Amino acid sequence: MSDEIRTPDNPLDPAEVERQAAEEIAARQAAERRYVLEQQRIDRLIQIATPFISVAIAILIGSVVILAAGKSPIEAFSAMFYGAFGGTRQIGETLLRATPLVFTGLAVAYGFRSGLFNIGAEGQLFLGGLAAAFVGVQLAGFPWIVSVPAVILSAAVAGAAWAFIPALMKAKIGAHEVITTMMFSYIGRYLVSWIVTGPFKDEGAIPQTPLLPETSQLPRISDVLTFIQPNRAHFGIILGVGVAILVWWILKYTVLGYEARAVGFNPFASETGGISVSATTIKSLCISGALAGLSGAVEIMGLHHRLFDQFSSGFGFTGIAVALLAKNNPIGVLAAALLFGALSAGSGTMQLQADVSQKVIAIIQGTIIFLVGAETIVTWFVAKARKAKGGADVQ
Repeated sequence: MSDEIRTPDNPLDPAEVERQAAEEIAARQAAERRYVLEQQRIDRLIQIATPFISVAIAILIGSVVILAAGKSPIEAFSAMFYGAFGGTRQIGETLLRATPLVFTGLAVAYGFRSGLFNIGAEGQLFLGGLAAAFVGVQLAGFPWIVSVPAVILSAAVAGAAWAFIPALMKAKIGAHEVITTMMFSYIGRYLVSWIVTGPFKDEGAIPQTPLLPETSQLPRISDVLTFIQPNRAHFGIILGVGVAILVWWILKYTVLGYEARAVGFNPFASETGGISVSATTIKSLCISGALAGLSGAVEIMGLHHRLFDQFSSGFGFTGIAVALLAKNNPIGVLAAALLFGALSAGSGTMQLQADVSQKVIAIIQGTIIFLVGAETIVTWFVAKARKAKGGADVQ
């Protein structure tokens, strides 16, 4: 078309030349828009598909390990599924084990969305559990409607307070939150160990705090819904679902959430746009700590009803895997926590019925984390292929 315009023997009206040039520009812009939309669609598909593909590959690798041990993968995973979902009691056990992971997963996910890696959720969980145990005992004699909210709030405040100093160090002197939160996790862990063996120890040889009064406990779901077969699941899972929805709403629809997402995406642009990066960092890490503190509260209030030295089996660290699998989506955290809870609840049955070691579950969990983390590699290959194809489409 451009050769036709330049041919002296075939002159065109200037208005016609301008119209043709405008059409060419519009066609190129339309092709570029289609290319960008296609890129966005593929990116969304990769984000959605990666967790599912990761779980499928992890199960496949677990099957290979089971076969190498001379066992049947079908029998093993059938036993695991039965142990996690085979009845009301099994489902209750899955929900019980998923409950603390919902809160620690939300804690880590909120930090990630703000560009912060809160690896100290375990320590914040212990401080939340300590606050819940102490306040719950002090509120003996108060009605349930007063004591339960007070205990939950105190645990959230304790978790936020334990995250405050690392947050302040990050905001003011640039100390990396991975190091500071990890160190504070160890401090909190052993501080609680000292307290339950000394100042707040109950009578007897076992290092544990006094029992919480019933008015400071979270009831079991089967005790309220009497038509359900008795199981250990408690109302902490209901609280977890509510908190996940609240965190999703905060991130999506509030100024607080917008600032957290903006700083996590690009702190320099956020500062230029008038957002205080240091203030947002402190607020985000404290909110993350508060969510982790709630995890300790629901374990104490709903399951153990007292604090003892080893009440957490690494929920804070497993929460990192939950957040990664959920792609830092608060609603996705619910599904990821349920998956890890099911793996944990079903592993014992798998070992008893299929004679397959529970270590296979650890292999599956580790593989899931690795594959989710390897999404960057997949994205790089896809982007490279898209660039070659997209360049040809735009021309």
